[in-house]
Amino acid sequence: MLDPAQVKNHLDEVEAKLAERATHLQAELAAIKALDAKRLAIIPDLETARRERKALGAKIAQAKKAGESADDLLAQGQAFPDRIKQQEAALDTVEQERRHLLLRLPNLPHDSVPRGTSEQDNQEVSRWGEPPSFEFTPKAHWDLGPKLGLLDFERATKMSGARFAVLLGAGARLNRALINFMLSLHTREHGYIEVAPPFLVNDQALIGTGNLPKFEADLFKVAGDWNLYLVPTAEVPLANLHREEILDGRRLPLSYVAYTPCFRSEAGSYGKDVRGLIRQHQFEKVELFKFTAPGQSYDEHEKLTRHAETVLEKLGLPYRRIVLCTGDMGFAAAKTYDLEVWLPGQETYREISSCSNTEAFQARRAGIKFRPDGTGKAEFVHTLNGSGLAVGRTLIAVLENGQQKDGSVVVPDALRPFMDGQEVIEPTNRR
Repeated sequence: MLDPAQVKNHLDEVEAKLAERATHLQAELAAIKALDAKRLAIIPDLETARRERKALGAKIAQAKKAGESADDLLAQGQAFPDRIKQQEAALDTVEQERRHLLLRLPNLPHDSVPRGTSEQDNQEVSRWGEPPSFEFTPKAHWDLGPKLGLLDFERATKMSGARFAVLLGAGARLNRALINFMLSLHTREHGYIEVAPPFLVNDQALIGTGNLPKFEADLFKVAGDWNLYLVPTAEVPLANLHREEILDGRRLPLSYVAYTPCFRSEAGSYGKDVRGLIRQHQFEKVELFKFTAPGQSYDEHEKLTRHAETVLEKLGLPYRRIVLCTGDMGFAAAKTYDLEVWLPGQETYREISSCSNTEAFQARRAGIKFRPDGTGKAEFVHTLNGSGLAVGRTLIAVLENGQQKDGSVVVPDALRPFMDGQEVIEPTNRR
């Protein structure tokens, strides 16, 4: 959530910043402005009523002390409770309506973010590795995986519908190996604390990250009386790990990593990337998350992004880093890097990780603060998140980049210890 005081005192600046995100928020901003005017009209009357009640109370006490009748004064005072209660209720309604509108406003872009309206305005920052050359036409994973006996989309559709997959044999083992490899790398070499969080969260957790109220259509909610949702990403439980806490600033940054399945309805995708594993309703990720002091968050953002890049480099997968423009960033982000891995079967780079600094946007929604020296005035932390990496898309990249002419796939060296030493995945006759 944006700083309510900033929105109130610098609405024109906020409006200009939000316009850079290519969002249409004129109605929300106009409503906030109207509510601010209504609030300013209520407060003087409320404060006047409170002062008059206090002054009358003093007169009543003085009359009683002097042995005089206070009946007339008491009669005058009978109007104050209802008057004040009505004004307090009106003010509370205004505040609640204003907060609801603030929850629907996206974060402001950092000054270093390139201005633009769509993904065409994103800027490439760097590249690593050369796309492999083949003496044959490389297959896309949706053809390669089934022929290897690793992927079965048809049986998944029978049990769950479109955009689900079954992993079999070496495919399931490769998926598990990727998860273990990533968790091991991030905990042992990058210093993250591993977390095994719940896969179901309540609405307050999703409000904290910015998924609610604006993006409820993208979530899967549990039926019945449960106020619970399946996690769209481990970012949600990790961001709420210190909800409504005040952290010791001397311990920052706090760095966490978690594996979870992720569940998304993809309500806004409208048929995009329907083939294969690219855009599934259920997928898996290893998520990186940091709580930092404001002054260190952009340095930590660079570190977190490098940690995600290291996964790709150790697997030998060519990739590029992209900085997203203002019009292509996610709702909560102040700045985002996307990592895009090379997929030979599609002859293109595809997103495999988004690494974002949300500054105090999520912390303000979730009530997470810190005291810089362990004492003193508390202020909001900054939160950062990034895929380290999306497991399914990494599996795709391993299959497509490691495929051989005979239909086999070479397992990257870094994964072999997690695959019981297996070096090559051979085709099977499993159907």
